[in-house]
Amino acid sequence: MITVHHLENSRSHRVLWLLEELSVPYQLKRYQRENTLLAPDALKKVHPLGKSPVITDGNRVIAESGAILEYLQQKYDGEQQLTLNDEDEQIQGRYWLHYAEGSLMPLLVMKLVFAQLGKKPVPWLLRPAGKALSKGLERAWLNKQLALHGSVIEQHLSQHRFFAGAHFSIADVQMSFPLLALQMRGSLRDMPATARWLEGMQQRAAWQRALEQGGPIRFNNG
Repeated sequence: MITVHHLENSRSHRVLWLLEELSVPYQLKRYQRENTLLAPDALKKVHPLGKSPVITDGNRVIAESGAILEYLQQKYDGEQQLTLNDEDEQIQGRYWLHYAEGSLMPLLVMKLVFAQLGKKPVPWLLRPAGKALSKGLERAWLNKQLALHGSVIEQHLSQHRFFAGAHFSIADVQMSFPLLALQMRGSLRDMPATARWLEGMQQRAAWQRALEQGGPIRFNNG
């Protein structure tokens, strides 16, 4: 049976969601974050990077969200309910699958890191400078980048029901986490098509079952 090594409040919700969509049995092994918000060292016994998500399936250890989603679809989607048959949809789906972690999430992680520069464990004498630096970087570059990415996503979802096009796919599962992060930071107020898409994802029965199994998702807004 598949074991999902589930870190609380993390990207591994996407793995649970896909397993629920595919009705694949799995067991959950839970891990709690340290006070530093980092994953515990126990995860390094599963994968040397000690990151989540990671799954074990027999003797296989598979990490990285996109790789896990592709593996689960290829091996366990026997009814091909998430298979994209149209070539253009395949290309779009592949793009958004990789875009989520390759382009969008690094910006969100940077925003989180910048927000911590004026807080512990930064020495108190340096916190004012750290806060000023983070605000300057956000105004000069980061917020503009996030606005640009948001406009691209909003334009796409105003023209397509799902990220691949007309059909739900693992691209939607992959994109859910960064867009949920944006929603919880209030960034979807000016992105109505994106907000509607996310609401539709959250209403799916499999999403709800994944939340019941893995717990709620919360984000540190800095």
